[in-house]
Amino acid sequence: MTGRIGIFGGVFDPVHFGHISIARSFLRSKLIHHLLILPSPSPPHKESAGITAFRHRLAMLKLAFEGVDNLIISDLESTLPSPSYTLQTLNYLQTNYPSALFFLCMGEDSLSGFQTWYKYTEILEKVTLIVAERPGYTSNDIPDDLLEKSIFVEHTPVKISSTQIRRQSKLNLQVEWALPESVLHYIEKHKLYSN
Repeated sequence: MTGRIGIFGGVFDPVHFGHISIARSFLRSKLIHHLLILPSPSPPHKESAGITAFRHRLAMLKLAFEGVDNLIISDLESTLPSPSYTLQTLNYLQTNYPSALFFLCMGEDSLSGFQTWYKYTEILEKVTLIVAERPGYTSNDIPDDLLEKSIFVEHTPVKISSTQIRRQSKLNLQVEWALPESVLHYIEKHKLYSN
């Protein structure tokens, strides 16, 4: 990997149109050449007991982003020690791809809680943040040290959450409005998120 690489991590349980839209906004910004999508096998800030198996989340990401240029989906974090700390991932990438310049891409909701991340000040020393607007969040609440290291990109937020999709699926409510058809078929085939 070389050039300017954006890193977009998350649980993606499941990936939905909101994730696809935000990924396209990061790429459209022209701040990065490629977007590296890293599903987290064991996110330190979430209870992993209820999270769908990593292989399913990875497969759904590959289906959702099929045909999108300049986008790489990687299982890297499943090969690193658990839990999946962003700092650990950055250290690995910067050591193994010294000719690349990495940026950390996130929604405004993640930025608002960024100070709770493991060794967040060390992350800020290593990368600039690329931030896309999310519904219900405002940069007024963001501390100055974060704003100084953040570039906000133009983005039309899509109001969907993975939690909402899982909840509606369990209740047998329609979720096709929120998901690519290929992902919906995968969920149905593997009976994910059903009772």
